[in-house]
Order: sequence, then C-alpha cells, then structure tokens
Amino acid sequence: MNEMSAGNRSWRPSCTVSTAKRRASMLAAARDFFASRDILEVETPMLSANAVSDPNIESIRAMLRVDNGTSRYLHTSPEYYMKRLLCNGYPDIYSICRVFRDSECGKRHQPEFTMAEWYRHDFGIRDMIAETCEFIRELIDAELIGSATDTMSYSQAFADFAGIDVLRADCDALADTVDADPRLRAVIGKDRDQWLDLVMSRKIAPAFAADRLTVIHHYPASQGALARICPDDPSCADRFEVFFGDLELANGYVELLDAETQEKRWQHEQQIRRRRGQALAPWDQKFLDALQSGLPACAGVAVGFDRLLMINVKSGDIARVQTFAFERLDSR
Repeated sequence: MNEMSAGNRSWRPSCTVSTAKRRASMLAAARDFFASRDILEVETPMLSANAVSDPNIESIRAMLRVDNGTSRYLHTSPEYYMKRLLCNGYPDIYSICRVFRDSECGKRHQPEFTMAEWYRHDFGIRDMIAETCEFIRELIDAELIGSATDTMSYSQAFADFAGIDVLRADCDALADTVDADPRLRAVIGKDRDQWLDLVMSRKIAPAFAADRLTVIHHYPASQGALARICPDDPSCADRFEVFFGDLELANGYVELLDAETQEKRWQHEQQIRRRRGQALAPWDQKFLDALQSGLPACAGVAVGFDRLLMINVKSGDIARVQTFAFERLDSR
C-alpha cells in the first residue's frame, strides 16, 4: 500500500458501530410493532417500468441490457405495488425498504434512504394519525420526544404561524410572507402550491415546538396526491404529515379509490412537470388497472426511518446515520 492510499480515509463508513447497532434495534422494534398488530410484511420490486409523476419528487433512471436497454426507474416508494397487493385481496401490509429519489441531497435528504410504509383496511384519518404517532413513539426514546402532541389543520397552522387565510391568499401574499426576492418570484411565478410549500418549510414548520410531535392534517385538495378528498370539506384532502420540531417524519393518506380521478391527477401533474421543465415519464397503467378492479377502503402512511434514527442519536445530518451515505464521484 503506498503512502497516498494509506492516508485516504474516504473508504470509511459514514456512521459508527453504536449507531449501526441502534438502527438494528429500531428495525427489530418496528417489526415487533407490526407483528403485534398482525400486519403482514411484504417485499415489492425496487425497479419499475414507471416513474412517479409528483412534481416534488424525481425518480432515478436505470437501463437494463436484459430488456433491450429499456428504461426502468428505482422506486421512490413501494406505494403502487403495495396497493396492487391490496387490490388482490392482501390483508393489512407493511414494508421496510430502501427507496431512491433524485435532486435531494443535504443534511436531511439522501438519494437513497430507508422508508417504513404500511396500509390499514377501513382506517380513517384519525385512526391512521394515532397509529403513526404510536409507531414513532415506539421507536424514539421517550425522554427525547415527550408525551404531548400538537395537532392542527393545515389552514389553522397557516393562520396561527403565518397569519394567512390559506383559502384566500394569492401568490403575491404568499411570496411576501417569505420575503421572496424578485428572482424567486420569477422562478415560481403563479405556482400556488409551490408557494404554499415554501411558506410551510420557511415560516410554519420552524415555529413548531422542538420537543414534541406536531400533526398537520387536511392539506389543500390541490396537494392531495394519492389521498381522497375529504367527505366533509371538498377544499381539503384526507392527507396528514407528522413533524418533530421542523423535521418531517411521516406523510399519510386516506387513500383515493377512484381510478378515473387518479388518472386526471396524474395528467395535471404531468402538466405541472412540463411547465417547470421537469422530465416526463410514463405513469403506472397497471396501478390504474388495479384501482379499476377495486382498492378496498384503507389508509396508508410512509415514515422516514433514517430521520427517526437521527433523533435518537441526536444527529443533525442524515449521512451520519447511514452506514454508507451518498458518495460523490469528486469525493474520492
């Protein structure tokens, strides 16, 4: 071994042995949580012929020689495959797996990370919120998270922390709330959902209590993704998120069951992606066909497992809780 290679430490793992042990114990606790509720563990493909259409998420493309060099995509979530299982008669199910997302790399994001996702038959939004908080508390040390949970609607959060009527505020008012400069105003333009996301990340989430969970429920219908529209208020979707301080931990829905509505949402998302100059990718027709055959009434949630570990080991950097974080080619 020459002197240069002996001094190069870039080969070393990103996290310590004690953190790896903590991850292992948390994975065991997660599986115990699901086993105690008779929720079946399933595995689904990481490679798909289809990419996610959500404008806020970018898929990673892979090329397969065994299929004549056609494109495949690493999954951003096991959601579509898991719902196909539910359409085929599976009981309550969960998956703990690696998922992949492009255009995200920083203290809280890695292109590859671990997700825990599960689905419960006949659960409403309050049932799913309650179980998600139970799961998080089961895995995080009690002295770090406390027993209180702040719960509020999306519109209430905007009113309380930003002084905004979320149903009436236009793009200019939202931009003013985050003191957006002219360049940012030009880039985002009249994309209201982007402004709402920016206000949430810059103004509202940083105001959440740092020592407890905060649940935000009933997002605007325009941000419903794969959630159904709230039966009691068509301006809202039955979607929720769970935060610890300003750190997002979970995103859940009472699931949309209608294939026609889902296809219209995908078409709208493709229009947004085209307007933003993002890549367009084929959506999952088999998923739509499964919805057409009948998805049973259910709710689901995805939890960022690495972020739970970040809280337990008191790390502000997701790379420090992964055995090998993303390695840039220029870091060798």
